[in-house]
Amino acid sequence: MSAFNAIGEEREIDRDEFTPGVEPQPTWCPGCGDFGVLKSLKQALPEVGKTPEEVLTVTGIGCSGKLNSYLDTYGFHTIHGRSLPVARAAKLANPELEVIAAGGDGDGYGIGGNHWIHTARENHDITYIVFNNEIFGLTKGQTSPTSPKGHKSKTQPSGSAKMPLRPLSMSLNAGASYVARTAAVNPNQAKEIIKEAIEHDGFAHVDFLTQCPTWNKDARQYVPYIDVQESDDYDFDVTDRREAAEMMHETEDVLNEGTVLTGRYYVDEDRPSYTEEKKAVGELPDEPLAERYFDDDAEWERSYDLLDRHK
Repeated sequence: MSAFNAIGEEREIDRDEFTPGVEPQPTWCPGCGDFGVLKSLKQALPEVGKTPEEVLTVTGIGCSGKLNSYLDTYGFHTIHGRSLPVARAAKLANPELEVIAAGGDGDGYGIGGNHWIHTARENHDITYIVFNNEIFGLTKGQTSPTSPKGHKSKTQPSGSAKMPLRPLSMSLNAGASYVARTAAVNPNQAKEIIKEAIEHDGFAHVDFLTQCPTWNKDARQYVPYIDVQESDDYDFDVTDRREAAEMMHETEDVLNEGTVLTGRYYVDEDRPSYTEEKKAVGELPDEPLAERYFDDDAEWERSYDLLDRHK
């Protein structure tokens, strides 16, 4: 895919542009599924015509938080569960920026669960990738919101008594306009789904199944995957909310039984994003706030008044 450089000349984008010039030594364990997310992003971004300076990657705390150390885009490493509020602010300030938020299942579905629900409800134009390995990996193996019932860990030595969270159904019910699941061991599908999520105008949630070879050796991510778009056994309309909900429910039921279904589940191209809604009611200017230059006396006066009011 080609892009235009600063002087307007068209050029080809190389995926190596997304590798830092001084590449840090990876701290992910050998065999970690997080490498699959990184590879998929490096493949997808140039294919949708994005250059490193057009992309912001926002991460939370956990193994997934290292993503923007290995991906040469603008990066923001936030605190626990807070990747989405930062990503939302960045997108509102500069709608022309491609904003990708990332977190783990503990960080994103647990600590940051409230932000996830409301970002989906408001349909912010953000791609949200959740590294779902069904465990708190960085803090050495505690039970996470997606750990299966009965899972034994240091915090649940007799087995978890909790039902696992259903991230696909939760996202759909909250209002996300794109919901998909893919897996690190299915790189071709992962790349295509990430490309679609980036190009989608609205909140695109990708539940990315990753294996944790250190703290979750029994994870079901090792079993063969079935792509619901490729299989003759599954026929549903991804634009039909009711059919998508039924398919997600079945997918999340069989995951607990050891069968992993992946693919696109819901796509709503008609719903306007939050940025579009704000512009429509006059609460956001057409030009990005990030590029706004205060050369107007009235703007400065308004700013001083606001500061005085909040002293």
